[in-house]
Amino acid sequence: MDRQRLQGKVAIVTGGGRGMGRAHALLLARQGASVVVNDLGGEPVGRGADVTVAQQVADEIRAAGGKAVANTDSVALMEGAQRLINTAVETFGRLDILINNAGIFRIDEIEHMSEEDWDQVIAVHLKGCFATIKYAVPIFKRQRAGVIVNIASDSGLGHPMNSNYAAAKEGIVALTRSLARELGRFGIRCNAVRPRAQTGMAAAFNERARKWIPLMDALGKFAIGFEMSDRFGPDYKPERVSALVVWLCTDAAANINGRTLYAGGDEVGLYSEPELKRTMARPGGWDLDSLDANRVRLAGDLTNDFLLKDSIGDKEL
Repeated sequence: MDRQRLQGKVAIVTGGGRGMGRAHALLLARQGASVVVNDLGGEPVGRGADVTVAQQVADEIRAAGGKAVANTDSVALMEGAQRLINTAVETFGRLDILINNAGIFRIDEIEHMSEEDWDQVIAVHLKGCFATIKYAVPIFKRQRAGVIVNIASDSGLGHPMNSNYAAAKEGIVALTRSLARELGRFGIRCNAVRPRAQTGMAAAFNERARKWIPLMDALGKFAIGFEMSDRFGPDYKPERVSALVVWLCTDAAANINGRTLYAGGDEVGLYSEPELKRTMARPGGWDLDSLDANRVRLAGDLTNDFLLKDSIGDKEL
Protein backbone atom coordinates (compact mmCIF):
# COMPACT_ATOMS: atom_id res chain seq x y z
CA MET A 1 0.00 0.00 0.00
CA ASP A 2 3.04 2.29 0.17
CA ARG A 3 3.21 2.31 -3.63
CA GLN A 4 1.19 5.02 -5.35
CA ARG A 5 0.05 3.02 -8.35
CA LEU A 6 -2.12 5.83 -9.75
CA GLN A 7 0.17 8.81 -9.34
CA GLY A 8 -0.73 11.52 -11.85
CA LYS A 9 -4.05 9.92 -12.82
CA VAL A 10 -7.43 11.64 -12.60
CA ALA A 11 -10.49 9.66 -11.54
CA ILE A 12 -14.24 10.20 -11.26
CA VAL A 13 -16.34 8.24 -8.77
CA THR A 14 -20.10 8.60 -9.14
CA GLY A 15 -22.03 8.10 -5.93
CA GLY A 16 -18.74 8.81 -4.18
CA GLY A 17 -20.13 10.50 -1.10
CA ARG A 18 -21.17 7.47 0.91
CA GLY A 19 -20.62 3.72 1.33
CA MET A 20 -18.65 1.95 -1.36
CA GLY A 21 -18.27 5.08 -3.48
CA ARG A 22 -16.61 6.91 -0.62
CA ALA A 23 -14.27 3.96 -0.04
CA HIS A 24 -13.36 3.91 -3.75
CA ALA A 25 -12.62 7.65 -3.72
CA LEU A 26 -10.44 7.50 -0.62
CA LEU A 27 -8.38 4.58 -1.90
CA LEU A 28 -7.91 6.19 -5.31
CA ALA A 29 -6.59 9.30 -3.55
CA ARG A 30 -4.24 7.25 -1.35
CA GLN A 31 -2.89 5.69 -4.52
CA GLY A 32 -2.03 9.14 -5.92
CA ALA A 33 -5.03 9.89 -8.11
CA SER A 34 -6.79 13.24 -8.20
CA VAL A 35 -10.47 12.50 -7.58
CA VAL A 36 -13.76 14.06 -8.62
CA VAL A 37 -16.25 12.98 -5.98
CA ASN A 38 -19.70 12.99 -7.55
CA ASP A 39 -22.79 12.63 -5.40
CA LEU A 40 -26.21 14.22 -5.54
CA GLY A 41 -26.55 13.47 -1.84
CA GLY A 42 -30.04 12.03 -2.11
CA GLU A 43 -31.73 9.31 -0.09
CA PRO A 44 -31.12 5.64 -0.98
CA VAL A 45 -34.45 5.66 -2.83
CA GLY A 46 -33.28 8.61 -4.91
CA ARG A 47 -35.27 11.47 -3.42
CA GLY A 48 -33.87 14.70 -2.04
CA ALA A 49 -30.35 16.11 -2.28
CA ASP A 50 -27.53 17.23 0.00
CA VAL A 51 -24.62 19.13 -1.53
CA THR A 52 -22.46 18.56 1.56
CA VAL A 53 -22.19 14.79 1.05
CA ALA A 54 -19.71 14.93 -1.85
CA GLN A 55 -17.96 17.95 -0.39
CA GLN A 56 -17.19 16.17 2.88
CA VAL A 57 -15.36 13.37 1.07
CA ALA A 58 -13.43 15.83 -1.10
CA ASP A 59 -12.47 17.77 2.03
CA GLU A 60 -11.34 14.53 3.72
CA ILE A 61 -9.08 13.70 0.78
CA ARG A 62 -7.54 17.17 0.73
CA ALA A 63 -7.03 17.13 4.50
CA ALA A 64 -4.97 13.96 4.02
CA GLY A 65 -2.79 15.67 1.42
CA GLY A 66 -4.60 14.48 -1.69
CA LYS A 67 -6.33 16.30 -4.53
CA ALA A 68 -10.10 16.24 -4.88
CA VAL A 69 -13.09 18.29 -5.94
CA ALA A 70 -16.81 17.74 -5.32
CA ASN A 71 -19.49 17.54 -7.99
CA THR A 72 -23.24 17.30 -7.29
CA ASP A 73 -24.67 16.72 -10.77
CA SER A 74 -27.14 13.91 -11.44
CA VAL A 75 -25.71 11.27 -13.78
CA ALA A 76 -29.27 10.34 -14.76
CA LEU A 77 -29.36 13.56 -16.78
CA MET A 78 -27.25 13.90 -19.92
CA GLU A 79 -26.33 17.48 -19.15
CA GLY A 80 -25.38 16.49 -15.60
CA ALA A 81 -23.08 13.73 -16.84
CA GLN A 82 -21.45 16.10 -19.31
CA ARG A 83 -20.82 18.68 -16.59
CA LEU A 84 -19.30 15.97 -14.43
CA ILE A 85 -16.81 14.93 -17.11
CA ASN A 86 -16.03 18.59 -17.80
CA THR A 87 -15.34 19.13 -14.10
CA ALA A 88 -12.50 16.61 -14.19
CA VAL A 89 -10.90 18.10 -17.29
CA GLU A 90 -11.34 21.73 -16.24
CA THR A 91 -10.03 21.10 -12.72
CA PHE A 92 -7.24 18.58 -13.28
CA GLY A 93 -6.56 18.82 -17.02
CA ARG A 94 -7.34 15.21 -17.93
CA LEU A 95 -9.39 12.11 -17.15
CA ASP A 96 -8.05 8.56 -16.84
CA ILE A 97 -10.50 6.58 -14.69
CA LEU A 98 -14.30 6.46 -14.50
CA ILE A 99 -15.95 4.42 -11.75
CA ASN A 100 -19.73 4.23 -12.20
CA ASN A 101 -20.95 3.50 -8.69
CA ALA A 102 -24.05 5.71 -8.26
CA GLY A 103 -27.27 3.89 -7.52
CA ILE A 104 -30.67 3.91 -5.86
CA PHE A 105 -33.33 1.30 -5.14
CA ARG A 106 -37.13 1.15 -5.21
CA ILE A 107 -38.45 -2.30 -4.22
CA ASP A 108 -41.87 -3.79 -4.80
CA GLU A 109 -43.66 -6.70 -6.41
CA ILE A 110 -43.88 -6.26 -10.16
CA GLU A 111 -47.64 -5.68 -10.26
CA HIS A 112 -47.36 -2.90 -7.67
CA MET A 113 -44.23 -1.25 -9.06
CA SER A 114 -44.92 2.20 -10.46
CA GLU A 115 -43.64 3.51 -13.77
CA GLU A 116 -41.66 6.12 -11.85
CA ASP A 117 -40.00 3.50 -9.67
CA TRP A 118 -38.98 1.54 -12.76
CA ASP A 119 -37.79 4.57 -14.72
CA GLN A 120 -35.82 6.18 -11.90
CA VAL A 121 -33.85 3.03 -11.04
CA ILE A 122 -33.04 2.36 -14.69
CA ALA A 123 -32.10 6.02 -15.17
CA VAL A 124 -29.63 6.27 -12.30
CA HIS A 125 -27.96 2.89 -12.81
CA LEU A 126 -28.04 2.09 -16.51
CA LYS A 127 -28.56 5.46 -18.16
CA GLY A 128 -26.11 6.97 -15.66
CA CYS A 129 -23.40 4.59 -16.89
CA PHE A 130 -24.24 5.34 -20.52
CA ALA A 131 -24.23 9.09 -19.97
CA THR A 132 -20.91 9.36 -18.16
CA ILE A 133 -19.21 6.91 -20.53
CA LYS A 134 -20.55 8.76 -23.59
CA TYR A 135 -18.77 11.95 -22.55
CA ALA A 136 -15.64 10.28 -21.17
CA VAL A 137 -14.88 8.13 -24.22
CA PRO A 138 -13.80 10.96 -26.58
CA ILE A 139 -11.20 11.97 -23.98
CA PHE A 140 -10.02 8.38 -23.57
CA LYS A 141 -9.80 7.92 -27.34
CA ARG A 142 -7.59 10.98 -27.76
CA GLN A 143 -5.31 9.65 -25.02
CA ARG A 144 -5.46 6.10 -26.43
CA ALA A 145 -6.03 5.03 -22.84
CA GLY A 146 -8.72 4.97 -20.17
CA VAL A 147 -10.31 2.71 -17.57
CA ILE A 148 -14.00 2.23 -16.84
CA VAL A 149 -15.24 0.17 -13.89
CA ASN A 150 -18.99 -0.29 -13.65
CA ILE A 151 -20.52 -1.46 -10.38
CA ALA A 152 -22.98 -4.25 -11.11
CA SER A 153 -24.63 -6.61 -8.61
CA ASP A 154 -25.42 -10.27 -8.07
CA SER A 155 -29.00 -9.00 -7.97
CA GLY A 156 -28.71 -9.21 -11.75
CA LEU A 157 -28.65 -13.00 -11.44
CA GLY A 158 -32.27 -12.85 -10.29
CA HIS A 159 -33.72 -10.74 -7.50
CA PRO A 160 -37.40 -11.15 -6.57
CA MET A 161 -39.26 -7.99 -5.56
CA ASN A 162 -36.40 -5.97 -7.02
CA SER A 163 -36.80 -6.50 -10.75
CA ASN A 164 -36.05 -2.90 -11.72
CA TYR A 165 -32.73 -2.95 -9.85
CA ALA A 166 -31.85 -6.41 -11.17
CA ALA A 167 -32.62 -5.42 -14.76
CA ALA A 168 -30.56 -2.25 -14.46
CA LYS A 169 -27.58 -4.02 -12.94
CA GLU A 170 -27.54 -6.85 -15.46
CA GLY A 171 -27.93 -4.27 -18.21
CA ILE A 172 -24.70 -2.76 -16.88
CA VAL A 173 -22.97 -6.13 -17.36
CA ALA A 174 -24.13 -6.29 -20.99
CA LEU A 175 -23.04 -2.68 -21.50
CA THR A 176 -19.63 -3.53 -20.03
CA ARG A 177 -19.10 -6.49 -22.38
CA SER A 178 -20.20 -4.45 -25.38
CA LEU A 179 -17.95 -1.49 -24.62
CA ALA A 180 -14.91 -3.68 -24.02
CA ARG A 181 -15.31 -5.03 -27.53
CA GLU A 182 -16.03 -1.61 -29.01
CA LEU A 183 -13.33 0.37 -27.23
CA GLY A 184 -10.54 -2.10 -26.61
CA ARG A 185 -8.75 -1.19 -29.83
CA PHE A 186 -8.33 2.34 -28.46
CA GLY A 187 -6.60 1.13 -25.31
CA ILE A 188 -9.75 1.59 -23.23
CA ARG A 189 -10.68 -1.09 -20.69
CA CYS A 190 -14.16 -1.65 -19.27
CA ASN A 191 -14.95 -4.15 -16.51
CA ALA A 192 -17.78 -4.76 -14.05
CA VAL A 193 -17.72 -5.73 -10.38
CA ARG A 194 -20.50 -7.42 -8.44
CA PRO A 195 -19.89 -6.32 -4.80
CA ARG A 196 -21.19 -7.40 -1.43
CA ALA A 197 -20.73 -4.98 1.43
CA GLN A 198 -22.43 -3.53 4.46
CA THR A 199 -23.42 0.02 3.53
CA GLY A 200 -26.06 2.52 4.46
CA MET A 201 -27.90 1.76 1.22
CA ALA A 202 -27.86 -1.97 1.97
CA ALA A 203 -29.21 -1.32 5.45
CA ALA A 204 -32.00 0.88 4.08
CA PHE A 205 -32.84 -1.74 1.48
CA ASN A 206 -33.01 -4.49 4.07
CA GLU A 207 -35.28 -2.46 6.32
CA ARG A 208 -37.76 -1.93 3.51
CA ALA A 209 -37.53 -5.56 2.39
CA ARG A 210 -38.27 -7.24 5.72
CA LYS A 211 -41.89 -7.99 4.82
CA TRP A 212 -40.56 -10.43 2.20
CA ILE A 213 -38.14 -12.30 4.48
CA PRO A 214 -40.53 -15.30 4.86
CA LEU A 215 -40.64 -15.69 1.09
CA MET A 216 -36.87 -15.37 0.81
CA ASP A 217 -36.40 -18.06 3.44
CA ALA A 218 -38.79 -20.30 1.51
CA LEU A 219 -36.89 -19.71 -1.74
CA GLY A 220 -33.63 -20.51 0.04
CA LYS A 221 -30.70 -20.81 -2.35
CA PHE A 222 -32.81 -19.47 -5.22
CA ALA A 223 -33.20 -16.04 -3.58
CA ILE A 224 -30.16 -14.79 -5.46
CA GLY A 225 -29.15 -11.26 -4.56
CA PHE A 226 -31.47 -11.00 -1.58
CA GLU A 227 -29.04 -11.93 1.17
CA MET A 228 -29.50 -9.56 4.08
CA SER A 229 -26.34 -7.56 4.71
CA ASP A 230 -26.59 -8.14 8.44
CA ARG A 231 -25.97 -11.82 7.67
CA PHE A 232 -22.69 -11.06 5.92
CA GLY A 233 -20.69 -10.47 9.08
CA PRO A 234 -18.27 -7.69 10.03
CA ASP A 235 -15.75 -8.54 7.31
CA TYR A 236 -18.01 -7.29 4.51
CA LYS A 237 -16.69 -3.77 4.59
CA PRO A 238 -16.83 -1.42 1.58
CA GLU A 239 -13.04 -1.12 1.67
CA ARG A 240 -12.70 -4.79 0.78
CA VAL A 241 -14.62 -4.16 -2.41
CA SER A 242 -12.63 -1.01 -3.16
CA ALA A 243 -9.35 -2.94 -3.22
CA LEU A 244 -10.51 -4.89 -6.29
CA VAL A 245 -12.24 -1.91 -7.94
CA VAL A 246 -9.15 0.30 -7.65
CA TRP A 247 -6.79 -2.53 -8.59
CA LEU A 248 -8.69 -2.88 -11.88
CA CYS A 249 -7.66 0.72 -12.61
CA THR A 250 -3.94 -0.02 -12.28
CA ASP A 251 -1.42 -1.25 -14.83
CA ALA A 252 -1.36 -4.65 -13.10
CA ALA A 253 -4.85 -5.29 -14.53
CA ALA A 254 -4.01 -4.11 -18.05
CA ASN A 255 -4.94 -7.49 -19.57
CA ILE A 256 -8.41 -7.63 -17.98
CA ASN A 257 -11.15 -6.27 -20.23
CA GLY A 258 -14.85 -7.02 -20.65
CA ARG A 259 -14.98 -9.20 -17.54
CA THR A 260 -17.29 -9.41 -14.55
CA LEU A 261 -15.64 -9.89 -11.18
CA TYR A 262 -16.80 -10.31 -7.59
CA ALA A 263 -15.58 -8.84 -4.31
CA GLY A 264 -16.94 -9.28 -0.80
CA GLY A 265 -15.49 -10.02 2.62
CA ASP A 266 -12.35 -12.13 2.28
CA GLU A 267 -13.13 -13.17 -1.30
CA VAL A 268 -12.53 -11.91 -4.80
CA GLY A 269 -13.50 -13.83 -7.90
CA LEU A 270 -14.11 -13.93 -11.64
CA TYR A 271 -17.51 -14.84 -13.10
CA SER A 272 -17.70 -17.15 -16.09
CA GLU A 273 -18.97 -15.74 -19.36
CA PRO A 274 -22.34 -17.05 -20.65
CA GLU A 275 -22.27 -19.90 -23.13
CA LEU A 276 -24.74 -22.38 -24.57
CA LYS A 277 -25.09 -25.39 -22.30
CA ARG A 278 -26.22 -27.79 -25.04
CA THR A 279 -27.45 -27.64 -28.64
CA MET A 280 -29.34 -29.94 -30.99
CA ALA A 281 -29.86 -29.74 -34.75
CA ARG A 282 -32.79 -31.12 -36.76
CA PRO A 283 -32.97 -31.06 -40.58
CA GLY A 284 -35.67 -28.63 -41.58
CA GLY A 285 -35.75 -26.95 -38.18
CA TRP A 286 -37.93 -27.50 -35.13
CA ASP A 287 -41.66 -27.57 -34.58
CA LEU A 288 -43.76 -28.03 -31.45
CA ASP A 289 -44.06 -31.81 -31.79
CA SER A 290 -40.33 -32.34 -32.24
CA LEU A 291 -39.60 -30.09 -29.28
CA ASP A 292 -42.08 -32.12 -27.20
CA ALA A 293 -40.30 -35.32 -28.17
CA ASN A 294 -36.86 -33.95 -27.32
CA ARG A 295 -37.74 -31.99 -24.19
CA VAL A 296 -35.46 -34.00 -21.90
CA ARG A 297 -32.58 -33.97 -24.36
CA LEU A 298 -32.86 -30.20 -24.72
CA ALA A 299 -33.54 -29.05 -21.18
CA GLY A 300 -32.55 -32.02 -19.07
CA ASP A 301 -34.49 -33.01 -15.99
CA LEU A 302 -35.46 -29.47 -15.07
CA THR A 303 -38.00 -28.71 -12.38
CA ASN A 304 -39.79 -25.50 -11.48
CA ASP A 305 -37.68 -24.69 -8.43
CA PHE A 306 -39.61 -21.49 -7.84
CA LEU A 307 -43.01 -23.15 -7.41
CA LEU A 308 -43.42 -22.98 -3.63
CA LYS A 309 -46.19 -25.49 -3.01
CA ASP A 310 -48.00 -24.65 0.21
CA SER A 311 -44.76 -23.31 1.73
CA ILE A 312 -45.98 -19.76 2.02
CA GLY A 313 -49.17 -17.95 1.19
CA ASP A 314 -49.91 -14.48 -0.07
CA LYS A 315 -51.66 -13.67 3.20
CA GLU A 316 -48.35 -13.92 5.03
CA LEU A 317 -46.95 -11.13 2.86
